[in-house]
Amino acid sequence: MRNLISLIAAALVATSASAQPFSLTGTVKGVESGKIYLQRFSNKMFFTIDSADIRNGAFAFSRKPALPELYGLTLQPAGSPYFIFLEDRPITVALDSAKYYSNTIAKGSAAQDFFTAYRSRRDVKIDELIQSAPASIATVYILYRDYSYRLTPDEIDRYVQQLDPSLQQTQYVKVLRELTPVLRKAAVGNKAPDFTLAGVKGETVKLSDHFGKYLLLDFWASWCGPCRRENPNLVKAYEKYKGKGFDIFAVSLDKDKSSWLKGIADDKLAWTHVSDLAFWNSAPAALYGVRAIPSNVLIGPDGVIIARNLRGEELEKKLAEILH
Repeated sequence: MRNLISLIAAALVATSASAQPFSLTGTVKGVESGKIYLQRFSNKMFFTIDSADIRNGAFAFSRKPALPELYGLTLQPAGSPYFIFLEDRPITVALDSAKYYSNTIAKGSAAQDFFTAYRSRRDVKIDELIQSAPASIATVYILYRDYSYRLTPDEIDRYVQQLDPSLQQTQYVKVLRELTPVLRKAAVGNKAPDFTLAGVKGETVKLSDHFGKYLLLDFWASWCGPCRRENPNLVKAYEKYKGKGFDIFAVSLDKDKSSWLKGIADDKLAWTHVSDLAFWNSAPAALYGVRAIPSNVLIGPDGVIIARNLRGEELEKKLAEILH
């Protein structure tokens, strides 16, 4: 953590000494001509806001975006972007078209340097991270993106208060402030929020119609690797306990129906499935404060939440306890 603190301190000194306005220029290894797209990050999705021509392997964006903020650079409008934090100073990018993440180099952004250092470590505690750089846009993004799904509402509120006032109006703090009351409402001991959604055949399916058994409300998606790896555990639990008062109700965060249905068939998920095909704008996910998948909520026969995010052996142990 000391190296991270030293890095951000040095970067902030360099930042304060620079009075040059924003510019974003760069090169693209392996591409001589074409287009490069600038995308803004919002709710775990990227949306194209600008493009620039690539000439002789070089590019320059002329329009200043909202700053500071996380953006993405990609060679395809729907492609996977290179994450880059932009600030109001000159930033250069040497983009490797073949290896976005391992070989691309960005210079000029203190937040980018901080984020790169953070990504290289595995033992970072969020309270220490905030203390080291309370005013960095990268810090609030990391809190929002990597930690919010495993924190309690009280912890989220406390960490948000520790951020610099300059970050309080960012989209990330806005989401976190909206998240805490949702998490409190969908906490263990409370009645499970009800919803109605379309099933695999377009039929109307209501969550509360499935109360009466111990019901695992599972949030997943066919595109989610960890979800697909967890599915065999769910299949095993379902087969073992479905005759003892256990059922599963799955909500998919897919956006393509054919991929969703194929995932159900391939993984042999023989329980109720619903989706609004809205990706991270999934209404049930928002209702339960789901910020990462796989995620689940175990609901008792009376419709009251009794546990959250039980996986593998933890789920097996809990089901053995209540359905012995």
